[in-house]
Amino acid sequence: MKIAVTTLAFCVAALLGLGLVMLYSSSMTRGGGHDLMMQLIWCVAGFMACVTATVLDYQLLKKLAWPIFALAIFALASVFVPHFGRASHGAHRWIAVGPMTFQPSELGKIALIIMLAWYCDRYQRQMQTFKRGILFPAALCAIILGMIFVEPDRGTTILLAAVSGAMLLIAGVRWKHIFIPAAVGAAGLAVSILHDPMRMNRIFAWLHPQDHLNGAALQAQSAMIGLGSGGWCGLGLGNGIRKFGYLPEIHTDFIFANIGEELGLIATLLVVLTFVIIAICGMRIAVNAREPFGALLAAGITLLISLQAAINIGVVTSALPNKGLPLPFISYGGSNLLAMLTCVGILFSVARHAPAREKISKSADADEIGDNSFVARATT
Repeated sequence: MKIAVTTLAFCVAALLGLGLVMLYSSSMTRGGGHDLMMQLIWCVAGFMACVTATVLDYQLLKKLAWPIFALAIFALASVFVPHFGRASHGAHRWIAVGPMTFQPSELGKIALIIMLAWYCDRYQRQMQTFKRGILFPAALCAIILGMIFVEPDRGTTILLAAVSGAMLLIAGVRWKHIFIPAAVGAAGLAVSILHDPMRMNRIFAWLHPQDHLNGAALQAQSAMIGLGSGGWCGLGLGNGIRKFGYLPEIHTDFIFANIGEELGLIATLLVVLTFVIIAICGMRIAVNAREPFGALLAAGITLLISLQAAINIGVVTSALPNKGLPLPFISYGGSNLLAMLTCVGILFSVARHAPAREKISKSADADEIGDNSFVARATT
């Protein structure tokens, strides 16, 4: 467990350092010092949140599951309050917090994972029934996902739906039970996209980029050019040209393209490898958690970080249509950075309170050891 925790901490620190360097480089033409300063402020806040979450016993979240869930609902509703919520490009995703803005959907991600972990822990023996395994947790998910969906934020909705579904499967929900609501949700999403000209344009631009080079496919194609021009070792830190107006939002959703252009293919592969290692460490922490709540909490957080990274990299490499999700720990954005570092702190807390393997082997027989593992419970 110590190896997993140490490796996780090293990987997160490496991604944070890379993010700050690339943020300054990508923001040179827009006054990179301001962006870097704001990101540093959020980084300090995130570090404090990470330390706090690490020191506290994650079991406290079990008692606070409903208050955190209610706070997330209130925050998500606040984006539509005049003079308090902030709109940009037709989306209501932010609320004003003094001179800064905060994205409540980031709180919604953590709140839903905590709530599902609490629910599945409490009703773990009934998760194979349709009523307890699907109906009730689907209602909890629908509240958060529905509020994020109408902002609108389709990317976060899809991400959180995937994480929620995976958590329910880990908790023991039957595939045949989860298939119907998943199909209904996918159909609803498809209908909404069909009636959304902007997002349909993104889909067509992804499928036929040659017909939308000056429109919706501009970012994706410019990102691919940047990745390709970097070669194996890149053009050199600060020497990229995509940031000079050729790739909008290069410091946020498309910062991975700037890494590829300036540091090369080797650097991008190392970033991907780092996220894979984070996923392995997170799942190891989940498997060794002392009880089901901690196991599900760690699994949900690990899935959240890993899937968000995979979607962002998929968008930048044109494997997926544009979703508008930042690259964890690297992209510019205080709300996401704060949420991700808080999640890492929760992982550390789960690992810190995991039972020592030596003590387990001395105090319990093989059957009791199996019962202590959530994975063993889920598979029996």
